[in-house]
Amino acid sequence: MNAFTVQTAATVGSPALNIGIFLLFVAFTLYIVLRVSRTNRSATDFYAGGRAFSGRQNGIAIAGDYLSAASFLGIAGAIALTGYDGFLYSIGFLVAWLIALLLVAELLRNVGKYTMADVLSFRLKQRPVRMAAAISTLAVSFFYLLAQMAGAGGLVALLLGIDGAVGQRIVVIAVGILMIVYVLVGGMKGTTWVQMIKATLLIIGVFVMSVWTLGKFGMNLSSLLGGAADAGGEKLLNPGAKYGKDTTTKIDFISLSLALVLGTAGLPHVLMRFYTVPSAKEARRSGVWAIWLIGIFYLLTLVIGYGAAALVGSEKINAAPGKANSAAPLLAFELGGTVLLGIIAGIAFATILAVVAGLTITASASLSHDVYNSVIKKGTATPEEEVKVARLSALALGAVAIIGGIFAIGQNVAFLVALAFAVAASANLPTILYSLFWKRFNTRGAVWSIYGGLISAVTLIIFSPVVSGKPVLPATGKSESMLQGVDFHWFPLDNPGIISIPIGFFLGWLGTVTSKEHNEAKWAELEVRSLTGVGAEGAVDH
Repeated sequence: MNAFTVQTAATVGSPALNIGIFLLFVAFTLYIVLRVSRTNRSATDFYAGGRAFSGRQNGIAIAGDYLSAASFLGIAGAIALTGYDGFLYSIGFLVAWLIALLLVAELLRNVGKYTMADVLSFRLKQRPVRMAAAISTLAVSFFYLLAQMAGAGGLVALLLGIDGAVGQRIVVIAVGILMIVYVLVGGMKGTTWVQMIKATLLIIGVFVMSVWTLGKFGMNLSSLLGGAADAGGEKLLNPGAKYGKDTTTKIDFISLSLALVLGTAGLPHVLMRFYTVPSAKEARRSGVWAIWLIGIFYLLTLVIGYGAAALVGSEKINAAPGKANSAAPLLAFELGGTVLLGIIAGIAFATILAVVAGLTITASASLSHDVYNSVIKKGTATPEEEVKVARLSALALGAVAIIGGIFAIGQNVAFLVALAFAVAASANLPTILYSLFWKRFNTRGAVWSIYGGLISAVTLIIFSPVVSGKPVLPATGKSESMLQGVDFHWFPLDNPGIISIPIGFFLGWLGTVTSKEHNEAKWAELEVRSLTGVGAEGAVDH
């Protein structure tokens, strides 16, 4: 660790105060979870919060689920270091919601019961489709969890002055344990309340930071952008700082854009939130609330990112333990000193806890409802048995998330989440759209689409520069790849979306046209149910 890093870690706030605010947030949210858990009496309560949340409440919770560490820490850092190109993450994450709201939200709520697989398997053979959907859900959740864990490690390392690998790993383990507690105790009800509280605090915190930052520049956005350019160079105001260097990076940008815009409508933990409302009308309303809150937040990331570039500087950001992920906390310290840093860091920590809890309950529900009950027990498991398996699954998923998070320490979390979006857009979105809108779609098409999109996306990620092969940076002596000192990459792009998404759509079409299976009656039932809501929440038992 060089002298600059020591100075940064030692002076960025008070570790005692930061720990105190962390513990306050954790204690408050645990209290809420314990209170809410007393009303968990059925599988519907555990999986879908008893369908008792209004559209406004669910919209706030969706914003809490969607505005992850990637949105707050990762995008702020990306804008601070790459300017215009970093803001493209914000645009992609926001525009993606239009597809989710217009094409998926209401229809999904009407057709399904607990999980994404309820919709995909409605008119198809249950076991193969549910198994494929569960595997895809686990893959998307894993990549998303990696991002949250990486954000937690870097954030707390910065605040507590921890720069060693052992300390950051301990932080990741602590986050994983807390996540498991939230899910085991509170289920979807507890998780939803935590997400609502966290979304409110996050948006208020970012608004305060944005107004404070603009105040430093006379409430003039142009002056702020000029200050960022003075500190980091004109490259921050122009396209191409990250994605315009050569043909490969330009193609990578197109690939990233496709993944971001198409990925949201295939994210299992976001789709599952639409089951927590009592009707399709409320599902629509929750989507509208979510878009407004998410849109306001992403506009404010522009101020936070350029504010960090102007007031903190790229050198200090890169020297911090969390690198780009430290931009927002360092800006908070620059603006309001130790107290504001502690509050913003506490909010960021609550952000991570809320999102990982949502991801874990989604993945555990898929394992228990889709794999255990529908595939292994062939629909004969009781709701109590399902919930028990879901809780055991949460323990196992927590352990996997902790191990993966240790390897992801130091990665930009917005970048890691983009990989989850690529997997969701490749494996889930084609099957969802085909299931809801293509009359002829059948089981072979669904299975080929899910596995084809999933395998192609994951394979390309494994053999991409994300995992190995990026050059060592002179400033840190480390590569930006996950694995250090090895190079087995052959795929040149960081994000596989431009290849894997078309593969998912093509294989769904090919599998369908090469199979004669077609259930006219079930298509008619799905069409009526998806448009009217008649029979919604019914068990799928054919």
